[in-house]
Amino acid sequence: MTDMHKAARQVLSVAEPLIETLVTDEGCELVDVTYHREPQGWVLRVYIDRTGGVTIADCQSISRQLGDMLEARDVMRHAYTLEVSSPGLNRPLKKAADFERFAGQRVRVKTKAAVQGRRNFLGKLLGCADGLVQVDVDGTGVRLPLDSIGRANIEYDFSGKK
Repeated sequence: MTDMHKAARQVLSVAEPLIETLVTDEGCELVDVTYHREPQGWVLRVYIDRTGGVTIADCQSISRQLGDMLEARDVMRHAYTLEVSSPGLNRPLKKAADFERFAGQRVRVKTKAAVQGRRNFLGKLLGCADGLVQVDVDGTGVRLPLDSIGRANIEYDFSGKK
């Protein structure tokens, strides 16, 4: 792990619990937080959601409060850009509760290591039980250990096919 990755993890270990508390207090759900270096500099991205969706006003309010809070607590060690937004149509799925909540949706899952000889799965999410995410891939049920998932997203189908 590079020094840059260590620095980012250290910032996230302090910032994420603070962000979670603020977002929850505002009646939203924290979907994901990332912090990494991009060509233009360090970027802290916060993805929030709520039943019925988030508004621009929600994002602005949380961004203002979060910026003030991180500044007051001197959490950020570098100049950074703060972005607060909705997770979008291809919402990431992180926790077991996410996989339960979005059962029935089409998902794309990438595992950290091969499961049944492959790492990429696209299919209908059936849910999550006992630490196993269940996906119907072309009529075949696949069980993926939650801790083996590197990335999972809802895969919005623009074709209208089910």
